[in-house]
Amino acid sequence: MLFVPLVMVVMLVVLGVSIILSKKVKLNREKSSPFECGFDSNSNFRLPFSLRFFLITIIFLIFDVEIVMLLPAIYSLPKSILIYWSSVFFLFLLILLLGLFHEWKQGALNWAF
Repeated sequence: MLFVPLVMVVMLVVLGVSIILSKKVKLNREKSSPFECGFDSNSNFRLPFSLRFFLITIIFLIFDVEIVMLLPAIYSLPKSILIYWSSVFFLFLLILLLGLFHEWKQGALNWAF
């Protein structure tokens, strides 16, 4: 019964000692900013981001989520009805493939300018 208050007092004492003994540092804007090699942190211009990279990232995320959704379904295959499971599986893949062909037709997968 006395253990919890004793632990809390010890934690507060350790916290107080660490605050008192800690080195006080002035915050410098450049020292507290992240370091990036070859990047001038004092300039505030933004470089435009390529839309092609964004589209490829979105397509990758869609297919990554597909894998995440299909793995539990594959593990539950022995416990489920085969016809229902296969129809849902093929419908899911059909929707993804139609989306992929649409992106291909729109030219989102071409790297040529």
